Amino acid sequence: MAKERDLDLVVVSPNQSPPVAKILDWGKYKYETEKRAKEAKKKQHTVDVKEVKMRYKIDVHDYEVRTKAAKKFLASGNKVKVVVMLRGREMQHSHLAMDLINKFLSEFEDESMTVEKKPQIEGRNVVMILAPGGK
Repeated sequence: MAKERDLDLVVVSPNQSPPVAKILDWGKYKYETEKRAKEAKKKQHTVDVKEVKMRYKIDVHDYEVRTKAAKKFLASGNKVKVVVMLRGREMQHSHLAMDLINKFLSEFEDESMTVEKKPQIEGRNVVMILAPGGK
């Protein structure tokens, strides 16, 4: 029957008894499945890690700009890595950097996000990672 119609005989599920087969145009079938896969890939969102850097002596306006950017990143579905950099003798005042990062975290209490990595000192930086969703 498939040869008469100039089509292909494709086995859909070989494990059943009797095996199920379809008569269809293989090239057209393959093209449509690839097209569906391409559309699905287009619609899926990859999660990126965006980074917000600051120092513990940050100005008020600069701080507000960083929080606004972080909120925008979280709203678009990306993770946010918050880094407070310490230079030279600023390492002696790491408690001030921790205070700043905790203040930054308190800005997000009304947002729906989770703390993926709690604030901690890594070398000369205090680092925290926020992820969207949760609460």
